[in-house]
Amino acid sequence: MKTANFATYHIRKWYSFVEETLANETGQLADGEPLFKYAVAAVIANPYAGRYSESLTELVEPSPQLGEEFGRRIQALAGSRNIVSYGKACLVGSQGEYEHGNAFLTNPAADPVRLALGGGKSWVPSTGKRGGPGSTIDVPLAHKDALYVRSHYDSMSLMFGDSPAPDEVIVIWAFATRGRLHARLGGLQAADVKGMDGLH
Repeated sequence: MKTANFATYHIRKWYSFVEETLANETGQLADGEPLFKYAVAAVIANPYAGRYSESLTELVEPSPQLGEEFGRRIQALAGSRNIVSYGKACLVGSQGEYEHGNAFLTNPAADPVRLALGGGKSWVPSTGKRGGPGSTIDVPLAHKDALYVRSHYDSMSLMFGDSPAPDEVIVIWAFATRGRLHARLGGLQAADVKGMDGLH
């Protein structure tokens, strides 16, 4: 068993990513502020690697503390910029189950992230898969207060050079400061989401 260095987890590495988009794909300059996307990821040893367990409490129980750390790190990364979209994902090494990754992404882990962002009424879009070092994953993004704001449907593509090892899980959160540049497909607008229940 690897030595715990964060709650009861063994975290080998943290990743941080920043994208700043100034124009869209056809060269149209941003309609307002540039789009900033951020991602924070932790490479965590999987105590269930190579074996089946009905209970996944070793992953779930400390996850609120992990959520608090993700919240602290996104606040530091974004600085004064307001986060309006979020998403989460897991990348599970070959000795683990996809379910092991999902154990890090439940509400106990997500609620502290919402708190760090000043609230979030909508459920957090999520994805995941099994893979090895060099795998890529597209983390979905949606508006944090109203899921059906079309302009904020987006993703962030990430690659991890030396992770995950077979007995590791990468837990990933991604964030954005606005919707897509020049989004023009109509529907519910971000300006109209105040007072909604999050699923509209």
